[in-house]
Amino acid sequence: MALEDELRDQLVTLVNARCIDPLEVLLQDTETLAPIRSLVHARAEAWARDMVHARDDTAVDLIMRLVATLYPSDEPFDPPASWWRTPMGQVTAWRVGHPTAERVSYPVAGAMLGISRQGVHDLIRRGKLVRHPDGGVTPGSIRDRLRRTRKQVSGIAAQQPGNPRSEPAGTAIGEGRTDHRPGNRRGSPADARRAADPR
Repeated sequence: MALEDELRDQLVTLVNARCIDPLEVLLQDTETLAPIRSLVHARAEAWARDMVHARDDTAVDLIMRLVATLYPSDEPFDPPASWWRTPMGQVTAWRVGHPTAERVSYPVAGAMLGISRQGVHDLIRRGKLVRHPDGGVTPGSIRDRLRRTRKQVSGIAAQQPGNPRSEPAGTAIGEGRTDHRPGNRRGSPADARRAADPR
């Protein structure tokens, strides 16, 4: 299932669980809310499409609105590391970075990137991520890293059979890895899948 479809399904589940289901319990009225559930499904499809494909300002505004609505709290938004592995977490990471934090821990950074904590250390050492002066990693550098990776994945996909475009040897694939195998001038489809969904 494509990320956009997974995101739509997660949004439908979240809105139903956090907004519609409690209202149904209070009103004890399933029939009245049935059209609203249908509307939520239609809107969730549009939301998912915009979060993945719309311009940055549109996508970021929508993500911030959804986070504020679906995760209300008096405290700054601080989801568990596992949340960043969900479709909404993945899209939030590469579109926004982190909605509220100026720095995140290495485990959270790893979850956002889909790599291990040691992988985060390695990327910082190589200057691919920015360490915050107070510790941890800056979400902006995580977002930028994810965006570069997505562009690399798009380039790999463009070189599949039937596409005449080519790419120089040694192009980075996935999270900070480079394909140095003799004679291999581009990543395999498996490389593209791992980079696109690094779980």
